[in-house]
Amino acid sequence: MKHLLSRPLVLSLASLALAAGLSSLRSTLVAQKGADEFWPQWRGPQMSGVSASATPPANWSESKNVRWKIELPGRGSASPVVWGDRVYVLTAIPVGSGVADPHAPRGGLSARGMHRFVVMAINRKDGKVVWQQTAREAEPHEASHNDNGTWASSSAITDGEHVIAPFESQGLYAYDMNGKLVWQKDLGDKYMRNTFGEGSTPALYKDRLFYVWDHQKESFIVALNKRTGEELWRVKRDEIDTWATPLVVERSGITQVIVPGMNRVRSYDAANGQIVWETAGLTMNPIPSPVYGDGMVFLTSGFRGNSLKAVTLDGAKGDITNTPAVAWTMDRDTPYVPSPLLYDGILYFLKTNNGLLTAVDAKTGKPHYQAQRIEGVPNVFASPVAAAGKIFVVGREGATAVIKPGPTLEVIATNTLDDHFDASPALVGNEIYLRGVKYLYSIGN
Repeated sequence: MKHLLSRPLVLSLASLALAAGLSSLRSTLVAQKGADEFWPQWRGPQMSGVSASATPPANWSESKNVRWKIELPGRGSASPVVWGDRVYVLTAIPVGSGVADPHAPRGGLSARGMHRFVVMAINRKDGKVVWQQTAREAEPHEASHNDNGTWASSSAITDGEHVIAPFESQGLYAYDMNGKLVWQKDLGDKYMRNTFGEGSTPALYKDRLFYVWDHQKESFIVALNKRTGEELWRVKRDEIDTWATPLVVERSGITQVIVPGMNRVRSYDAANGQIVWETAGLTMNPIPSPVYGDGMVFLTSGFRGNSLKAVTLDGAKGDITNTPAVAWTMDRDTPYVPSPLLYDGILYFLKTNNGLLTAVDAKTGKPHYQAQRIEGVPNVFASPVAAAGKIFVVGREGATAVIKPGPTLEVIATNTLDDHFDASPALVGNEIYLRGVKYLYSIGN
């Protein structure tokens, strides 16, 4: 039977379709703008540690350029992430009597006990809590590393539609922007060597979430649907503990998920998990996340040895060990915990966890300077970040060195706050967000 539609109804349906199309386009444009303007993941918009739009100040103290600071409950070294008018942080709050001081500057929480695993959304304007959700209350099955002392080391991720909270063995949780739980997923328990503690953050790319699950038992990488948590593919990995966040890169028509490892460095096809290329591994305990720029990926590690590999992605396929695809390598002064920073063609990285900075030409590996001491910043866990011609290196003891980029080491300012810092900063607008052991700071002119 033929159905006839009146002209007004046809026009109405066309208007609705146009409105839906415009709404979808508007959402896409807002998401793209947000990806560039905000700090949606712990290494920033492009996973490089750099903001192209932020203009944070160079100077601050407890009495200067602190817009607000709030005391955070519990303990976490998860870095703050920012979207729109909100900052998102994760924390683990001890429950019950007789628990250790969560604000102790070192350790103090390595012993297990009941904890609440909490996601917080905080107003950027005044530091007030907009919403707070307890993802789970449980006792961790393993102790954490005494030097870190928290079970909230992984950072949140947001795309303006979801806030994804990885608590690893305590589960993976996705909320909408108003704090409503959309889905949750249990990937099992991690068993870390010497109970060194968990702290891996997944990578979000378009509609997929990539999570590396390397530990003392069966290791794997998994791709999940960001809207439902549905598992799309899973590939076993011949690796023990790693902590690095995978790097997602589009190159030569393939979206690659690049993952460091002790045995092998591997690139997976984001569509199906197949190996695109692989090469010899790094040192034990790979923690720093790779960075990408100008067709090259830079991978580092620095536990019980030193390793840096610069890989040219064009033409990289199969086993690229000892081929020209590995453009250059370095075996000294590489980082253990902090990730490297790629800024204006120069690769910056710290020696182990010390305030000793190296800067090399990214294309060639030729050093500009090597293992130069940053005065006032002796110990560093946070990864360096950069914006508006300034590099920020945040020390564990409370001081942040602001460094001028370039071939010589020049410290512009050293700023000290009354806290200890392991989390990496977030740079948005004219602000820098610093998450300490005790406080969350908003720094801005």
